[in-house]
Amino acid sequence: MLNRLWISFFFIAFGSALYQWFFLDNLLIFEELVQALFSMSKVTVDIAIGLIGILSFWLGMMKIAENAGLMDKLARAISPLFTRLMPGVPKGHPAIASMTMNLSANFLGLDNAATPLGLKAMQDLQQLNPKKDTATNAQILFLVLNTSSVTLFPVAVFVYRAQQGAASPTDVFVPIILATFASTFAGLLAVATVQKIKLYNSIILLYLSAAIALVGGLVVYFSMLTSQALAEQSSFLGNFLIFLTLIIFIFAAVRKKVDVYDSFIEGAKEGFDTSIKLIPYLLAMLVAIGVFRASGALMLIVDSFRELVMFLGFDTRFVDAMPTALMQPLSGSGARAMMIETMKTHGADSFAGRLASIFQGSTETTFYVLAVYFGSVGIRYSRHAIACGLLADLAGISAAIAVCYWFFG
Repeated sequence: MLNRLWISFFFIAFGSALYQWFFLDNLLIFEELVQALFSMSKVTVDIAIGLIGILSFWLGMMKIAENAGLMDKLARAISPLFTRLMPGVPKGHPAIASMTMNLSANFLGLDNAATPLGLKAMQDLQQLNPKKDTATNAQILFLVLNTSSVTLFPVAVFVYRAQQGAASPTDVFVPIILATFASTFAGLLAVATVQKIKLYNSIILLYLSAAIALVGGLVVYFSMLTSQALAEQSSFLGNFLIFLTLIIFIFAAVRKKVDVYDSFIEGAKEGFDTSIKLIPYLLAMLVAIGVFRASGALMLIVDSFRELVMFLGFDTRFVDAMPTALMQPLSGSGARAMMIETMKTHGADSFAGRLASIFQGSTETTFYVLAVYFGSVGIRYSRHAIACGLLADLAGISAAIAVCYWFFG
């Protein structure tokens, strides 16, 4: 799918350029396409270099947390919920530990550690699968939670916003939390409805009540603030929680007599490798989207959608960010490139730039995760996984738009 998507960007861009040449007498169109190629290639390297520092730092801090045992504690705290949501998985089965570790890593924004843990969890669940080519209920629920899981610290999004000149890169912190909660909650309800999971279990209700109370408290608190104070308080809360978490990591490591400095260096080395590995994927998508926009094809699609929204009588400011939302279920690197392109074109602090950032931080790449996770264990029939995953995406997109209007409208 990603291969076809990438090829389509170039073919559509070429067709659009031919149309502008023949019918609109635009003799500069191919020069603009080539300039977009060079421009986006340079942007790719600038972004990757900017990511080296923050990724190295964050992965270094995550290694401190891991060596301090905080990841294990977080996993144990989530484990009781899974034993109730997945009755087909025996208590104490290795899959429970793998799943909780994966979602714990996602929660802390440790994407690179989350993927291998997720693959391990899917392999553990496959051991319980009586029909190896068909996804079980537990595998579907795990995948949907994975594609819509709450990320407390979307650090990469903050870095991209900072690189594009955002005055306060973390002002989208609370909007992302609210939008991703809506996505996760919708995904859980969808799967629970299909699989007839009894959510009124006391343990499940305890976890859900705590999550709802936390999000509800945020909503109540922020509903009392002025428009300007919303962004300021969101930025303050994001920065405060990030730094507080780092202090907790270091304190826990010192208390456990962990060599904090060596642990940090060990994890930071992984950050450099990750940044370098990211360049080809980011380059491929940024260049493809660059020529797609330069050809006028992207603008035609966006303008057509804008006309429809205007016809229906709605505000159109969210339309410019929709390419990121539509790309997100298909390709993480494509959505990332769309977000960067939106911020470059409209500004990081524009309504579209902020909304694109919220889209990027509030949902995962549904089709990619499904292909990788199910493909790793040979599952061919996903049953209701795609429908529930896309429903979670739709809820996240809708919530992101609503919250962005609330905070920045």
